[in-house]
Amino acid sequence: MRRRGEFKTPGGKLIAVEFNIVHESLHDVVVTGDFFLYPEEALPVLSGALEGAPVTLDLNQFAARVRAGLPEGVELLGSSPEGLATAVMRALDTSWAADDADDR
Repeated sequence: MRRRGEFKTPGGKLIAVEFNIVHESLHDVVVTGDFFLYPEEALPVLSGALEGAPVTLDLNQFAARVRAGLPEGVELLGSSPEGLATAVMRALDTSWAADDADDR
């Protein structure tokens, strides 16, 4: 099942992430949103920083992976590594699915 999480940075932009979980790791990661990335061609770097990450990481560890994956000179504007990490954490939180199933 494909997972999706979003985060709207206060005073900033929306950042979203989609991925599959394979062997307790993030796979086929896609990052989208209305944030700005300079240069735009660096967008795959954000996905690549999260690809293969264990689902057991916490918010700070996901943010550190994103930060470490951004090459020098690449700017993430309107969001942050922590914003993307928050979107990942929201995608991993399945408690809403159980609540939704109870309503049926």
